[in-house]
Amino acid sequence: MKAGSFAKHTILRKTANDPVDVDVVFYIAEPDANHDTLQELNDAIFELLVAQYPTKAVEDFEIQRRTAKVVFVKSGLTVEVVPVIENPDRAGYGWQFDLETGAKVETYPAGQIKFVRDRKSVDPHFRTLVRMGKRWRNHAELTFFKSFQIELIMAYVLDTQGSDGSIDQRFRNFLLYIAQSGLKETISFPENSQPIASFTGPVVIVDPVCSWNNVAARLTEEERLEIIAAATEAWETANFATVEDDHDLWKELFGPRFKTEAA
Repeated sequence: MKAGSFAKHTILRKTANDPVDVDVVFYIAEPDANHDTLQELNDAIFELLVAQYPTKAVEDFEIQRRTAKVVFVKSGLTVEVVPVIENPDRAGYGWQFDLETGAKVETYPAGQIKFVRDRKSVDPHFRTLVRMGKRWRNHAELTFFKSFQIELIMAYVLDTQGSDGSIDQRFRNFLLYIAQSGLKETISFPENSQPIASFTGPVVIVDPVCSWNNVAARLTEEERLEIIAAATEAWETANFATVEDDHDLWKELFGPRFKTEAA
């Protein structure tokens, strides 16, 4: 099934600086799978992909920590093939394995898609705001600040502050929340089952479909501080751009190709 930003309709339009990434999840009915069998599975996926695309260079295929990645150089499209070991006791749920650590994380792709759809039903501009957050992230070169993290922070701001105000106001709310909170409070959602696990990382953003998964677990303290500094500077720029009604100032956040249109 389709998954990630592509399935949630929060994917960025392809530009020279923004490649298109598509996630495709498939379920493996093997409840006893372990680290070794998943390594074998990923090796098999690699071999099948190479066989499927015989004219592509081998370096266009890569086995990552949890996925097999295929890069289509001419189109700029990247496809990540994500194997999920099916949970026979919970329909739609399964486990992703980390090939480096052997750790497994429960996931529910359909639930994550529904999570975004539910927010869009509350705020028609939710997906637009997520894309704005991702575009800002890219322009600020915060490569470690993952799209799923941005999506969940934006959802938390919507849940706690509502959908009143203009799009630019709500985007400033997103930046201001990051700047003021320092991302030091645990972010969780009504969808989370109880109890929520205890986490020790510098940033805790609980996966709404799995209360035992911190989607920000890989962020370091140094990266947290870099995100806070970038969000603070961006909020100041965005706020000044709004006060001065200066379109060009917004380009400092989103790049020179940024455009607006009348409501």
